[in-house]
Amino acid sequence: MKKIILKSALLPAKASGAVRADILIEGSRFARIGDNLPAGDDAEVVDCSRFAVLPAFYNGHTHAAMTLLRGYADDMPLQKWLQEYIWPFEAKMTAMDVAVGSRLAILEMIKSGTVFFADMYWHREETMKAAEEMGVRASIGVTFAETLMSAEMIEKNFDFLAAHTGESERVRLAVMPHSVYTVGESLFRRCAEFARAEKFLFHTHLSETKREVEDCQKQYGCSPVRLLKRAGALDGNLVAAHCVHFSDDDMKAFVDSGATAVLNPCSNLKLSSGIPPIHAMLAGGMRLALGTDGASSNNNLDMHEEMKLAALLAKVGGTAETLPAFDALRMASVNVARAYGIPDAGEIKEGALADCLLVRLDNERMVPAHDVVSNWVYAADSGCIDSVICNGRFLMRHRHVDGEEDILNEAQACAKRLAGR
Repeated sequence: MKKIILKSALLPAKASGAVRADILIEGSRFARIGDNLPAGDDAEVVDCSRFAVLPAFYNGHTHAAMTLLRGYADDMPLQKWLQEYIWPFEAKMTAMDVAVGSRLAILEMIKSGTVFFADMYWHREETMKAAEEMGVRASIGVTFAETLMSAEMIEKNFDFLAAHTGESERVRLAVMPHSVYTVGESLFRRCAEFARAEKFLFHTHLSETKREVEDCQKQYGCSPVRLLKRAGALDGNLVAAHCVHFSDDDMKAFVDSGATAVLNPCSNLKLSSGIPPIHAMLAGGMRLALGTDGASSNNNLDMHEEMKLAALLAKVGGTAETLPAFDALRMASVNVARAYGIPDAGEIKEGALADCLLVRLDNERMVPAHDVVSNWVYAADSGCIDSVICNGRFLMRHRHVDGEEDILNEAQACAKRLAGR
């Protein structure tokens, strides 16, 4: 069993700010945390005296292969963006294109400290394969969208899920109906029942724009949240992205259900979809996590940016004490892991899965170190990350990921071809 000792690392601690300790990684887990741990002859020793060892990021909602559409269509509202630009572009993408775009996305996520992502897209086998090969964790959606798919394709999706095709220890499938404006009530109900029967997570876009809420009210006589409840999809198995436009009634129903809301503040601001009432959500006891959305609407996959922006937006309508740094970090790490059924990840503690970041304490944004977590959330950026560990294995060392040059060259060529240049 492979062993790594992270010597003399600075670890975050809520009460004291930070503590120094050694961390022993055995296989895929943090085995021991303490002072002066014996290395033994079979352990790799990493001097971490210049590093803070912090939880890795977990991206609760994205569309990985949309990295190929980064900057393709910007500065327009969601429905026009989707219908006139994004969906026509995506119609040209092959399985191989999705593979190229997914590898680019995973490279970007690793370099910005993310070791897990929840993905809703097409050609899921290619994204699963990319995640497996590049060493990260993922919840890969089997997407349902009646307005974009034939009845035969929908049935094939259920067959694919029933076979649990391609799942592994790190990469799992999930049931992902796209939204209330592309999936009807009957299919939502079937998806929810199927997810519970097969023990899959259930993920969808929810109440992202005012127009979505208004159209749902006209078509179904209720809000998107109430439609999901009516369809039997609003429960603790639901992870819903965006959740920008909730009434008080929606919020109460959502909290009572035990579902998790994955907020995407950068994307929602860029598309002018709105600002979720984070302070009210926290006060009401809602389970909150964070995600980036896709790189065509964000326009990056940097969870550090989402974390900082969420902490700042929470104070709008709240107080300066709303969502302090330590809690914002948890929204970007352990809260996402728990929402996606990985209860032993997202924290640096004995027995947890060994996912972490080595963050440079000598970076100018981390100096002085009055409070390492505060520095990390409010002052730093992802460029402060030196190395990334997932499942007890280094995915990035000293800012380098194996094969990154080839990934970038392939993505550049693929994007030019798709754009017709």
